Amino acid sequence: MIKMEVKTVTADQGGNFLILLMDDEEKKVLPISIGPLEAQAIALVLQGETPPRPLTHDLLKTICDNLNGVLEKVVITDIRESTFYAEIYMQNNGETMVIDSRPSDAIALALRFEAPIYMADKMVEFTYDYQDIIAREGGDEELH
Repeated sequence: MIKMEVKTVTADQGGNFLILLMDDEEKKVLPISIGPLEAQAIALVLQGETPPRPLTHDLLKTICDNLNGVLEKVVITDIRESTFYAEIYMQNNGETMVIDSRPSDAIALALRFEAPIYMADKMVEFTYDYQDIIAREGGDEELH
């Protein structure tokens, strides 16, 4: 597995939202298309903002905290037919549960738990060189 960090949430020229995950060496970027609500949920955490009322991911974290659940890590596991897949590793009472998730929800939760984000080694073929992303992102509007 390769450790990834959220580099940014951005909107492309067509108004579609992307989350850019970057490896520790800042060489490879994995772009994942996400919806506007998920983009907002992630961007708020990146900007250090707290909404006046809990969003869904905040609510889920509170529930997990109250049930002594700890998010250990998130793993972007696969892409099939242009759809990314992820797993959430949640620990409760010494037992680890692996939960299927959309990457955007998994990442939004990982950020709230300050848990690490990984991608499976096989996902490297879907990454881009960071320098190519910078050149392509030129006129895009960043959310973070």
